[in-house]
Amino acid sequence: MAAATSSSAVAVSTPQGVAERRGIPAASFVEDVETYLRQAGLEVNSALAFLQERLQQYKMVEMKLLAQQRELQAKIPDIEKCLDIVATLKAKKALGEALIADFELSEGIYSRAKIEDSDSVCLWLGANVMLEYSCDEANELLKSNLENARASLEVLVGDLHFLRDQQTITQVTIARIFNWDVHQRRSKQSVMKET
Repeated sequence: MAAATSSSAVAVSTPQGVAERRGIPAASFVEDVETYLRQAGLEVNSALAFLQERLQQYKMVEMKLLAQQRELQAKIPDIEKCLDIVATLKAKKALGEALIADFELSEGIYSRAKIEDSDSVCLWLGANVMLEYSCDEANELLKSNLENARASLEVLVGDLHFLRDQQTITQVTIARIFNWDVHQRRSKQSVMKET
């Protein structure tokens, strides 16, 4: 199977010369099907099976990346909301005012609290862990988390674009090999009918 991806530049070309992106192998566009099959040492059916398997692998990776993208897209607004709350607490403290907040005790049960002169906040870190930070430390941590989440989302979007390109190239290659095989079979049939 390695021979199928390392064929010469005459039969196969890789877009932008990229071999992979973060572990996602680049698909090879087959320019000349006959040369590709000969150099790879594959028959049509085995080449199609290999490409179909690769296409399924791309789809599995795409599902995982889309799930990660949804998680990050949900996480970013939460972080922004926490930053707003910390900023509000700092602003109220600077003005010397108390902050009136409604918070949920359990599902559907809320309580009202009056927060006066708060120097610290508690942040959920995950895995049932909560830590107390000063407002400034919490602000720095949340800003760092927000930047990291946005950077991760940007990388994920790039990976998804790359992956979709590889799926398209693989689908086109499958179609080219299939059509070449149909053409070869029809040519053989017409030669046999003539004789």
